[in-house]
Amino acid sequence: MRYTYKTKGVCSSEISFDMEEDGTVKGIKFTGGCNGNLKAIARLVDGWRYTDIVERTRGNTCGFRPTSCADQLSKALLAAAEKAGIA
Repeated sequence: MRYTYKTKGVCSSEISFDMEEDGTVKGIKFTGGCNGNLKAIARLVDGWRYTDIVERTRGNTCGFRPTSCADQLSKALLAAAEKAGIA
Protein backbone atom coordinates (compact mmCIF):
# COMPACT_ATOMS: atom_id res chain seq x y z
CA MET A 1 0.00 0.00 0.00
CA ARG A 2 1.23 3.52 -0.79
CA TYR A 3 1.71 5.89 2.15
CA THR A 4 2.43 9.62 2.25
CA TYR A 5 3.80 11.40 5.31
CA LYS A 6 3.97 15.17 5.80
CA THR A 7 7.34 15.93 7.37
CA LYS A 8 7.97 18.39 10.21
CA GLY A 9 11.07 20.48 10.91
CA VAL A 10 13.07 19.53 7.80
CA CYS A 11 13.64 20.80 4.27
CA SER A 12 11.65 18.03 2.58
CA SER A 13 7.89 18.50 2.70
CA GLU A 14 6.74 14.89 2.40
CA ILE A 15 7.81 11.30 2.02
CA SER A 16 5.89 8.65 0.09
CA PHE A 17 6.59 4.93 -0.14
CA ASP A 18 5.01 1.50 -0.56
CA MET A 19 4.88 -0.86 2.40
CA GLU A 20 4.12 -4.52 1.83
CA GLU A 21 2.18 -6.68 4.30
CA ASP A 22 5.45 -8.18 5.55
CA GLY A 23 6.88 -4.71 6.32
CA THR A 24 9.10 -4.46 3.25
CA VAL A 25 9.47 -0.89 1.99
CA LYS A 26 9.90 0.08 -1.66
CA GLY A 27 9.69 3.16 -3.86
CA ILE A 28 10.65 5.78 -1.26
CA LYS A 29 10.33 9.31 -2.64
CA PHE A 30 11.16 12.52 -0.80
CA THR A 31 9.63 15.79 -1.99
CA GLY A 32 12.04 18.67 -1.50
CA GLY A 33 15.17 18.52 0.62
CA CYS A 34 18.71 17.62 -0.45
CA ASN A 35 17.91 15.85 -3.70
CA GLY A 36 21.06 13.77 -4.14
CA ASN A 37 21.34 12.68 -0.52
CA LEU A 38 17.68 11.74 -0.24
CA LYS A 39 17.72 9.79 -3.49
CA ALA A 40 20.75 7.91 -2.18
CA ILE A 41 19.01 7.07 1.12
CA ALA A 42 15.95 5.86 -0.80
CA ARG A 43 18.05 3.62 -3.05
CA LEU A 44 20.16 2.23 -0.23
CA VAL A 45 17.20 1.04 1.83
CA ASP A 46 14.86 -0.01 -1.00
CA GLY A 47 13.56 -3.51 -0.31
CA TRP A 48 14.46 -3.46 3.41
CA ARG A 49 12.01 -4.21 6.20
CA TYR A 50 10.76 -1.05 7.89
CA THR A 51 12.18 -2.16 11.26
CA ASP A 52 15.72 -2.26 9.83
CA ILE A 53 15.33 1.20 8.29
CA VAL A 54 13.96 2.65 11.54
CA GLU A 55 16.83 1.11 13.50
CA ARG A 56 19.37 2.93 11.33
CA THR A 57 17.64 6.29 10.78
CA ARG A 58 15.75 7.05 14.01
CA GLY A 59 17.22 9.93 15.99
CA ASN A 60 19.50 11.18 13.21
CA THR A 61 19.78 14.99 13.29
CA CYS A 62 20.59 17.60 10.65
CA GLY A 63 22.78 20.49 11.76
CA PHE A 64 21.14 22.35 14.64
CA ARG A 65 17.75 20.70 14.05
CA PRO A 66 16.52 18.02 16.45
CA THR A 67 15.44 15.87 13.48
CA SER A 68 16.46 15.13 9.88
CA CYS A 69 14.88 13.78 6.73
CA ALA A 70 16.21 10.33 7.68
CA ASP A 71 14.65 10.66 11.16
CA GLN A 72 11.39 11.78 9.55
CA LEU A 73 11.53 8.65 7.36
CA SER A 74 11.65 6.53 10.52
CA LYS A 75 8.59 8.39 11.87
CA ALA A 76 6.77 7.89 8.56
CA LEU A 77 7.51 4.16 8.53
CA LEU A 78 6.38 3.67 12.11
CA ALA A 79 3.13 5.55 11.40
CA ALA A 80 2.49 3.46 8.28
CA ALA A 81 3.21 0.20 10.10
CA GLU A 82 0.81 1.16 12.86
CA LYS A 83 -1.87 2.11 10.33
CA ALA A 84 -1.34 -1.20 8.51
CA GLY A 85 -1.53 -3.12 11.76
CA ILE A 86 1.94 -4.64 11.48
CA ALA A 87 3.75 -2.56 14.14
